[in-house]
Amino acid sequence: MRRIRQLRKSSYGVLASNVSARVGAMLCIFLATLLLARDGGAAAIGIYSLLHVLPGLLGTVVSSGLPVSVPYFLAGPDRDDRRLPLTMISMALVAGTLGTALWVALAPLLGPVLFPDVSVALVMLAGLCVLTRLVTITAKSCSQGSDDLRGANRIIFAEEFLFLPAYGLVWGLLGVHGYAAVIAAMLMADGAAASFGWARLVRRGFLHAAAPPSFELGRRVAAYGLRAQVGGVMTQLNLRLDFVILSILTGPAVLGVYAVATKFAELVKVLGLSLTYVFYPKFARGGRLNAVADVQRLLPKAGAITAVSVVVLWVSAGFVIPALYGPHFSSAVTPTRIILLGLPLEGVAGVIIAFLYGVGRPGLTSWAMGLGLIATVALDLILIPPFGATGAAIASAVSYLSTALALIAFFSWLRRSQQRAATDGAIPRNGSVQVTTSGAPASRR
Repeated sequence: MRRIRQLRKSSYGVLASNVSARVGAMLCIFLATLLLARDGGAAAIGIYSLLHVLPGLLGTVVSSGLPVSVPYFLAGPDRDDRRLPLTMISMALVAGTLGTALWVALAPLLGPVLFPDVSVALVMLAGLCVLTRLVTITAKSCSQGSDDLRGANRIIFAEEFLFLPAYGLVWGLLGVHGYAAVIAAMLMADGAAASFGWARLVRRGFLHAAAPPSFELGRRVAAYGLRAQVGGVMTQLNLRLDFVILSILTGPAVLGVYAVATKFAELVKVLGLSLTYVFYPKFARGGRLNAVADVQRLLPKAGAITAVSVVVLWVSAGFVIPALYGPHFSSAVTPTRIILLGLPLEGVAGVIIAFLYGVGRPGLTSWAMGLGLIATVALDLILIPPFGATGAAIASAVSYLSTALALIAFFSWLRRSQQRAATDGAIPRNGSVQVTTSGAPASRR
């Protein structure tokens, strides 16, 4: 039992737990899309997919990348500052409220474009998801940064799992159907997941001896988050801008088919996301020199596992997707396989993103994501009109590969820079350098 506890606390044990939570969450999303496919068809899946992404994206933008910056400040040089908890909570509530108001104001204009079959009143109601999503994501990030990855893993699973009983309650017991049931269930699920996450944080002493919020500290958090959020927003846009473009150019039904393809192919991304999530706070605590050594050790393993996963999913897509969703979703197989061709480096990219965040260089991640976003937009506009979901899949594959290659180039550049600095005596060979939010060395250990 002692050995089992040691394994669970090790980096690999924590990583395995995070992968399990993400797989469980993706399974819940799969069950949700399956339920919606049987109940409302591909159009219902398309609406669910948009509402699964856009509110969280808007909340992240309005909060200046708060969910990305929280782990760095809670695990990095400022981790003992007791002003952090209430500052972050205040930022989440204010930004969530402003984001909801912005969504409601834009609903009459953008609602008919993005949600053509949904009433403006329902689109306005969906704006509450901006607040609930941001509060939930912030709780998850606070758990991640305060060395409670078990709690963060539970939120990752709960926020997706709770949609299922919520939808059953709204649809079965309350008699609400259609898009209204989807929106109500998402609000209920977010509220429950946020309550669970913040209650656990309070029990673990997150607010113990908390000092009043600090505007100056909030400004620093926002400054880091602003540089990181450019990449974060671009990541979300890379992941789901094709959803928006595809919905506008082809309609919800084609989007529903493509959503099935992306969800299946992006099972490969689970490992990369987990590597980023687990090692980001670890790199922030350990310093840059230690992080470089860890990254070099992790990259070959991450690359090998991801490549094997791509092969397995590529082969299985041909019979798994039609068997689960029905023969009318067979058209999703080709887009799935095309997307998979762009994902063999996702594990490598996940490790490097964790490194860049952890050493205070989120801006480089943003540059890499920007390259991928350019590829997404250009190729979507060129390929979606003639090829539909297949064209969107080609654009996604090229975008993923472009981003991963840029990240590898940035890490190689930083590693060479560090080696030159060590040779010149600017950095002790066996030391550890802590990095400020500006990317400059702050202290040496």
